[in-house]
Amino acid sequence: MAFLLTVLLLAAGVLSSTEAQEAYSKLSEPYRKGVDLALQQLNNHSAIQHHFLFFKSTLMSDINAGFNVNFYYHNFYLKATKCTKGSVPPDPKKCAFRNDKPLIDCAICYKTFGGEIEQAPKPYVHCVHKPALTEKMKKGRVDHCNTLSYNQGSPTLLSVLGSGD
Repeated sequence: MAFLLTVLLLAAGVLSSTEAQEAYSKLSEPYRKGVDLALQQLNNHSAIQHHFLFFKSTLMSDINAGFNVNFYYHNFYLKATKCTKGSVPPDPKKCAFRNDKPLIDCAICYKTFGGEIEQAPKPYVHCVHKPALTEKMKKGRVDHCNTLSYNQGSPTLLSVLGSGD
């Protein structure tokens, strides 16, 4: 009985990791590039000990400014895996999610030109463990993204969202 339970738990971990990778692959290319940028910055922190994978999106917004220029805002969760940072196997599906670590809540906003993230204005990436995220931080994220000097005369990045989002 204990063996069966262990097998079921392992299968559920691999399945949830696979589902998350499917969610990542369903993102459009510009959103995947933003997630990759956030993961790159997260992995540069020495305090991070585990490999993280995209878990799910909570909010997505974009503005087509014309002339092949777009602006993106993406709020999403990253989840720790059982793989340690730097020892990731070639197949990320083999890194099952850990359920004993909090999610990391990330918000990122950036400009693309021709599908590539531009360095000016500098992309904004803010990631924090979900339990530590405050309403003030959430407001600061939105304010920061709305005040970036993207394109005079265009609506702010988050103005396309309806009330209650």
